[in-house]
Amino acid sequence: MFATTSAVRRATAAAMRAGMRRATPVRSTAVRASLATFQPLDTFARRHNGPREAQLAGMLEQVGCKTVDDLIARAVPASIRRDAPLALGEPRAEAELLRDLKQIASKNKLMKNYIGQGYYGTTVPAVILRNVLENPGWYTQYTPYQPEISQGRLESLLNYQTMVTDLTGLPVANASLLDEGTAAAEAMLMCWSAAKRAKNTFFVDANVFPQTLAVLQTRAEGFGIKVVVGDYQTFDIDAIKDDLMGALVQYPAADGSIHDLKAFTAKLHAHKAQVCCATDLLALTLLTPPGEWGADIAFGSAQRFGVPLGYGGPHAAFFACGDAHKRRMPGRLVGVTRDAQGRKAYRLALQTREQHIRREKATSNICTAQALLANMAAMYAVYHGPEGLKAIAKQVHAMTVALARALTAQGHQVDSKHFFDTITVTVPSGVKPLVALAEENGINLCVRSATQVGVSLDETTTHEDLVQLIDVFAQATPQAQYLASTTGASGAGRAELSTAAAEAATLSALPAGLVRTSAILTHPVFNTYHSETEMLRYIRHLESKDLSLCNAMIPLGSCTMKLNATVEMIPVTWPEFGNVHPFAPAHQAQGYATLIQELEYALAECTGFARVSLQPNSGAQGEYAGLRVIRAHHAANGEAHRDVCLIPVSAHGTNPASAAMAGMRVVAVACDAKGNLDLADLKAKAEKHAKELACIMVTYPSTFGVFEDGIKQVCEIVHANGGQVYLDGANLNAQIGVCRPGDYGADVCHLNLHKTFCIPHGGGGPGVGPIGVAAHLAPYLPGHPLRPDISTSQAMGPVAAAPYGSASILPISWAYIKLMGASGLRSATAMAILNANYLKARLEGAYKVLYANEAGMCAHEFIVDARPFSAVGIEAVDIAKRLHDYGFHSPTMSWPVANTLMIEPTESESLAELDRFADAMLAIREEIRKIESGAWPKENNPLVNAPHPASVVLADKWDRPYTRTEAAFPVAGLRERKFWPTVARVDDAFGDKHLVCTCPSVEEMAEA
Repeated sequence: MFATTSAVRRATAAAMRAGMRRATPVRSTAVRASLATFQPLDTFARRHNGPREAQLAGMLEQVGCKTVDDLIARAVPASIRRDAPLALGEPRAEAELLRDLKQIASKNKLMKNYIGQGYYGTTVPAVILRNVLENPGWYTQYTPYQPEISQGRLESLLNYQTMVTDLTGLPVANASLLDEGTAAAEAMLMCWSAAKRAKNTFFVDANVFPQTLAVLQTRAEGFGIKVVVGDYQTFDIDAIKDDLMGALVQYPAADGSIHDLKAFTAKLHAHKAQVCCATDLLALTLLTPPGEWGADIAFGSAQRFGVPLGYGGPHAAFFACGDAHKRRMPGRLVGVTRDAQGRKAYRLALQTREQHIRREKATSNICTAQALLANMAAMYAVYHGPEGLKAIAKQVHAMTVALARALTAQGHQVDSKHFFDTITVTVPSGVKPLVALAEENGINLCVRSATQVGVSLDETTTHEDLVQLIDVFAQATPQAQYLASTTGASGAGRAELSTAAAEAATLSALPAGLVRTSAILTHPVFNTYHSETEMLRYIRHLESKDLSLCNAMIPLGSCTMKLNATVEMIPVTWPEFGNVHPFAPAHQAQGYATLIQELEYALAECTGFARVSLQPNSGAQGEYAGLRVIRAHHAANGEAHRDVCLIPVSAHGTNPASAAMAGMRVVAVACDAKGNLDLADLKAKAEKHAKELACIMVTYPSTFGVFEDGIKQVCEIVHANGGQVYLDGANLNAQIGVCRPGDYGADVCHLNLHKTFCIPHGGGGPGVGPIGVAAHLAPYLPGHPLRPDISTSQAMGPVAAAPYGSASILPISWAYIKLMGASGLRSATAMAILNANYLKARLEGAYKVLYANEAGMCAHEFIVDARPFSAVGIEAVDIAKRLHDYGFHSPTMSWPVANTLMIEPTESESLAELDRFADAMLAIREEIRKIESGAWPKENNPLVNAPHPASVVLADKWDRPYTRTEAAFPVAGLRERKFWPTVARVDDAFGDKHLVCTCPSVEEMAEA
């Protein structure tokens, strides 16, 4: 990724340009001419783009353009338009692409992995694999900011939070974070915040996962936090107590050992410092939870609860804390509240925390979660239940005990006395022969040092696996010749395992004082759905409560909810991609290497940059990584003092938060009345701060949905004053094939692969936020401590726990680009712009549309103003909730302008769906006219009462001035196709005042 050779890049570029067709070309001119008449029938662009060719003329007429090229010319400034096609080859046929990708995937070696280090083999229950991970009803939803049409996944995420609180022994958990490494960084910053930033030292025990320590150190740099690493048992904590804000320990530790941390915790609390504990959910079914021995924060990865390895992600990190910290907790928090009828309902609680209100004073920029993966982990716990989870844990532990005893019997030194699933073995003669022999037998061990290996077992380990493992150790020891000459290595392995297993059945390597006595997962939801029939019905029941792309268009401005094609999704669950450990030797992952190199090239070609890093696993993390790269560049040039970041006042809250996290000072830049960046103010601010200017963060097309003419001037002004240009790639879907950020002056850009490049939103995650950089910034891209081959000498530390972030979903974007080809990508951009302008044209007149360019065109999104309706008591939120009754998710509300709706239809929506949405919006406008005329009262009408679930419409009593039909079926088409919200309007204020973030009890549910 980061140190790809020039030769490889040239070869990759050639392959991409050729569309990766490797067959020998047909040389006969006559034969070629005859074959040219046969074109692939399963071309993809016509499936991806919604409107049909025959409909374009009418749509163009509606927006006042003659051709698609005329549309692009009027929407996109001539100064940045690109005429040359992208060097990405021709579109590929679907079946052909899958065949090629299967060949690439086959280059990955499927090994038996005992590496551990936070990543373990797991069995994904088939009912969850098929009905959650592979189901667009679960993976195509947006973040549940509209709770009335998101009750299914909100309930599942509440199950997840309850599971985490039960297992960690801490009262509050969030709905997941990106990965274990970044969760550690969030924990450290919570400690800093709790100390009111007055203390600056954070202690980390040396026995934590190395990737966790590296991510934490990267994050600490931006805040000037001092990370001190040592052995918690011997380090003189008193020496740093006056500046100590917190500490991190791992339980069980990285080498598998389990320590009693109560005394250490008490000592830190005496110094008024917080204790953070990285831990393992499966181990906590048997071990005393951190909350019971005093930890303030607990976190880790939920990956082993039914989520494939996937070369490192995506995986849901869990995060729990004490009640005192709940309002500092980063990420999303699902809470219980009530709806307008007084019925129980779920919602995202405390939504306006951290970056949304604190902006440049924030310590976190997290604006996403790993919702899809958290839902999988929650379903895993629901399906297995407490007894099933404990049975899995007990078997894993018993097998580990048996392995330890068998290896000890062989004469090996097993260093671990107390352990759960991981042992460390010392090999005095050196580990190289053992590791090599293991690999020959399809086994990966964890190399801890030149003389130590780690072995981590998991639920996929079988009796035969243990026999093979013991045999490998036997053959690599001095006794091997004796064993082989007497019983044969395999015979020895079976005999030793048989004896050890019999002993292990009655033994435990858990410390006697740390065996769990408290109950786990007592709520009925974890004790009900254990047959596949019941589990299937529960999954489908929750799915039916959620509006996804299976149901309707999700017209969210800036969020780009486009088609996540089935053909793109199929490879994600191939074992060749799913069963690869992120720390497996690089030569075992050549399929991933090929895919990553080709995707990096394609993204660089799309954006005009020299290099790409795929490591950041969210858009906000991409922002942070890009800004850290800029800071590293300035420091290398002797200008570390450059720390001012210019940010438009219209920017999303993650922009100033990311700048603060990178150690920058934020200076706001004004926008003019038309929403454009005020160039005069920019010039004045850039010149004023010329000696300290690090960069500008600018979104393009603008946050207001317009291609501003002055973007090249913005870049020139910033460059003239010594700064770099960071371009927020949230709106890249309006640019691919039409213009490139690298061409018009940007130095860095993050790309939301879950927007422009078709990775699904997953109900609020996963996402991928890679960064593209100009050549002069390439040396500073993120590295990784466990993959020195991908780090340059000047690379910054990692921003994610895995070297390639969420690698297992990269095939989605790779496939999308191949399927579309250069021409298809440009057509998608054009269609996105056309669909947006078509909707804009249909709604203008009925609604005030804010912001357009001089030609009257928007980019791929536009803003509808709801402020004129405030006079009759109607706000944007009322229109949004009323759209639920029409079967639609609402557009983005009140951003970037308060009391407005930002609408983005994407290129994937058909003309029929665009018209259905436009008709709904126009019908709602007529409903507002009834309020304006007095036909309906301000305080009692379909908008302020919306949405109308079936329980309201079918109630015995109906005392509203509009009919039940007007409430539920305002347009005729809804009688045939209706998505019903499952609760009435949710009471947000009540939920925040009465914060409940775990599953309600049976009594509470009955009362509700």
